[in-house]
Amino acid sequence: MNTTTKYAATALAAALGVTVLAGCGDDGSTGSGASKGTGSKTVTLVSHDSFNVSDKVLKAFTKETGYKVEILKSGDAGAALNQEILTKGSPRGDVFFGVDNTLLSRALDNGLFTAYEAKGLDTVAADTQTDGKKRVTPVDTGDICVNYDKKYFTHKNLAPPKTFDDLLKPAYKNLLVTENAAGSSPGLGFLLGTIAAQGEDGYEAYWKKLKANGVKVVDGWEQAYNEEFSGSAGGRKANADRPLVVSYASSPPVEVLYADPQPKEAPTGVATGTCFRQTEYAGLLTGAKNEAGGKALLDFMISKTFQEDMPLNMFVNPVVEDATLPELFTKFGEKIDTPPTVAPEKITANREQWIQSWQSLVLK
Repeated sequence: MNTTTKYAATALAAALGVTVLAGCGDDGSTGSGASKGTGSKTVTLVSHDSFNVSDKVLKAFTKETGYKVEILKSGDAGAALNQEILTKGSPRGDVFFGVDNTLLSRALDNGLFTAYEAKGLDTVAADTQTDGKKRVTPVDTGDICVNYDKKYFTHKNLAPPKTFDDLLKPAYKNLLVTENAAGSSPGLGFLLGTIAAQGEDGYEAYWKKLKANGVKVVDGWEQAYNEEFSGSAGGRKANADRPLVVSYASSPPVEVLYADPQPKEAPTGVATGTCFRQTEYAGLLTGAKNEAGGKALLDFMISKTFQEDMPLNMFVNPVVEDATLPELFTKFGEKIDTPPTVAPEKITANREQWIQSWQSLVLK
């Protein structure tokens, strides 16, 4: 997700900066987790800007454990991770959320997380549990895909693209905006999607052609989606002129949920042949001041209460297998059954070289 997580898509509704979300119960409450650790009643979650959760869910966590949650938002997922690497050993919080499968090895190689097997991990989809040492807990999945502005393509009497190869056609010249693969998880996910689709021997030639076809690169998802993409509410206000954007398969429900009045059809669509599966994780930060609170929060993040709250707040898919999806999410989002993927070990071995190659091809 991002997918960020997504992102991801919740930057339309989520506030930026530091937000303290207090649960119910006063400072004297002592839930099941409050008697352990430092005695602090606050647990700090460091995340990317697209993290969002309902007040009622945070209150449920406080009622259950005695902890209040402070959320420290730190930019795009890549930027947030880089800040934690710079402060490793003396972290700014207790739990980090938002590192995904494209960047996970960077976090693990830097020793950011302390191993902890969250309660309820047996209910989480097995294919998301990629770290055998339990240093991170899977929280959500999302599919990074090109989104398109339906109104633009209808007015132009032009069929929207469906696949990676379609994006190279002259009809779509100067229409696509994507994020910087060196600092944005959606941008990196899109790069990996092209590698999965074109092969390690073909992705460089593909990006040369995509650059020649006028792809625009910006720093992160927020800028790409809400400032450059003509199909989003933010993009329409900004008079954006790019009808194709790298975002998420779950982005169309955002445009429905926050519209007034809500349309019967989402104004944006998904090019389903341009997707890459993203898994987002949370982990207990090494050196956390409130280790007990951090563990309690990780347990809670894979509870059905939290998992069923995510779809309409972060527009990502739950990893708990029996979590129920809301109707709006299933009606207007796209379900991608078999998106291209790259094995985690291959990402670990090649990510930096792929990014450097991409930068030299696209940014110079």
